[in-house]
Amino acid sequence: MKERSWTRDYNPPFPAKRPNMPNKFTCDAETGVCQIPEIEPARHTPSTCQQGVEIAYIGDPLCSWCWAVSPVVAALQGWCSGQNLRFAIIAGGLRPGGGDPWNSEFKAFLRHHWEEIGRVSGQPFSFDLFERDHFNYDSLPPCRAVVVARDLLANRNDNNRMLQKFFAAVQECFYAQNDDPGQLDFYREPCAQTGIDFVAFSAGFTAPESEENARADFRLSRSWGIRGFPGFALIKGEKVEILASGYVDLATLTARIRPLL
Repeated sequence: MKERSWTRDYNPPFPAKRPNMPNKFTCDAETGVCQIPEIEPARHTPSTCQQGVEIAYIGDPLCSWCWAVSPVVAALQGWCSGQNLRFAIIAGGLRPGGGDPWNSEFKAFLRHHWEEIGRVSGQPFSFDLFERDHFNYDSLPPCRAVVVARDLLANRNDNNRMLQKFFAAVQECFYAQNDDPGQLDFYREPCAQTGIDFVAFSAGFTAPESEENARADFRLSRSWGIRGFPGFALIKGEKVEILASGYVDLATLTARIRPLL
């Protein structure tokens, strides 16, 4: 089932860069949520889904709990397809701009959470990243990549399945292989896995509007009340219901969706 594109007409203030302090960002092992720093309050905006029901996954490729829940997202997309429900992926914006000092404190902070999440989820993590002398943990480039891939896949009947696959491939390249998502060539393999023309992707990724479109996704999810990732929402007409914030299994999600249909 072909899905329509999200509109991007909501534009409340959004900071270009979060404070450069690791303690402004937390990953909770009990709730399975990566909490984003506080931002200026966002007013509610009408749903972009004017007819029917849509299930939205809000995640950031550089959110470690989003990597943990990746198999659940794939299963949810398949379940929605079987139920003839629209499914959308919204780029989260966990660390746009990055800027954290790449020092022993920040590396230890990340390693601790990665080890913890790997034990809980069984998802693979490599720790070679922490051998690098320099790295900017900036999630804006992979979020830009997600919105570019979404646009390039829009006319395919399997667009959302392929977009989920692209999102997961980006996560795997980062968490399991520790490649740098700030480099254009990082996305060559995710594009190959999903049939996206890399030349077209490169043009979209380097265009200024890719950042504008990614930030529109960030604003949209915050207008719904999303304050941590992974997040799941049900959109029905003008109403947005938050289904979950944090790591969750498929059975829990579908049980929460059914009464709302």
